[in-house]
Amino acid sequence: MSENPLNSHELIYDWNLVEEEPKPARRILVTDETLRDGLQSPSITHPDIQDKVYLLYLMRDLGADAADLGLCGAGEKFKYHVCVLAREIANQNMPIQPQSAARTLISDIAPIVDASEEAGIPIEACIFLGTSPIRQYAEGWDLDFLLRQTEESVRFAVEHGLPVMFVTEDTIRAHPETLKKVYTTAIRAGAQRICAADTVGHVTPNGTRALIKFLREMVDDINPEVGIDWHGHRDRGLSIANTLEAVKAGADRIHACGLGIGERSGNTPLEWLLVNLNLLGWADRDLTHLPEYCQVIAEKCGAPMPFNYPIVGADSFRTATGVHAAAVVKALSSDDQWLSDRVYCGVPASMVGRKQGIEIGPMSGEHNVRYYLRERDIQEHPVFVEKILAVAKRSRRLLAEEDVLRMVKVMRERIIAGQEIEDEDLD
Repeated sequence: MSENPLNSHELIYDWNLVEEEPKPARRILVTDETLRDGLQSPSITHPDIQDKVYLLYLMRDLGADAADLGLCGAGEKFKYHVCVLAREIANQNMPIQPQSAARTLISDIAPIVDASEEAGIPIEACIFLGTSPIRQYAEGWDLDFLLRQTEESVRFAVEHGLPVMFVTEDTIRAHPETLKKVYTTAIRAGAQRICAADTVGHVTPNGTRALIKFLREMVDDINPEVGIDWHGHRDRGLSIANTLEAVKAGADRIHACGLGIGERSGNTPLEWLLVNLNLLGWADRDLTHLPEYCQVIAEKCGAPMPFNYPIVGADSFRTATGVHAAAVVKALSSDDQWLSDRVYCGVPASMVGRKQGIEIGPMSGEHNVRYYLRERDIQEHPVFVEKILAVAKRSRRLLAEEDVLRMVKVMRERIIAGQEIEDEDLD
């Protein structure tokens, strides 16, 4: 069978396309926040600089457009790491915009200026300031303070040659008039981008849409060339839905972290975001390095992946259930990758450099055993299939490969010797 076209209506009636979303007019840029916001998780380990460099190369391979390399103002070690990473971007001519976050303090921004000069590349200053009433109340800030901090910090960065993205923390709980005044001040002081942040993971898709539409209209009135970023967290489990809604409403750059690491419940997971952008037809990045990227983060940041974690988890593309395996095995047997990737899966395994896996367990059927043996160049002897399946049915877990190979060895020996194969020989 020849390869099927993506979204073939002959084999898939796609309800997602009944009310098809128009493709965004602008190219959607992606910022990888793993090495800054991701490292604010209380439970992770900060990777060594060589591991950060390795991750930087994987970000390049995945098509990241920007990367926040760290908070220079947090200390000399962080500034050094930002400088090393930014220099690597410059020396290797990576198509990645280096960034460094900063509070609206000169003491935070000046180290970015130094790192930028040392690295020989402009580092985007991501200057952030809380704007919601609850944050202002807790901090003892008033509007005059917010505007003064915004003006002084942005002007200092711009005067020292840094591109600026001005970020309002807790944007999704801030008053429209406050946002308008703060962002207007930032843009007039020279900010090239603004960023709306769902800092506490509060917002829903409806709220995201309303906020970004408001900001899009505001920015278009002031300076249509100014970009709009979206930065989300997943405290309510809505980060992907919110990020996609932000794109539809007018955001042109979106933020995420590998494995969704970050404070509290974490940030928008980058791997989920990239896959969804591709599946929507909004992007066409090569995602075959996603498993490696996520594995490096898991190992170097001490962020283990649950077995059922989407896309890169151990069970993402494998089954031990007889009914499911039968459909997948038949598709695999037809030598049709398109079919095998989609007959029992919503995400094509090949998109992320993986393949369908068939295991043997208590809920398996003959298809599981036959395919398992065939994949390992083992004869699909009827006795092998019958006995292995019987053992699996008596088990409480998947059969490990060494268990299956041991059983096959024992059965071969018994068959050659003309002996009966007893259950106790195999259990």
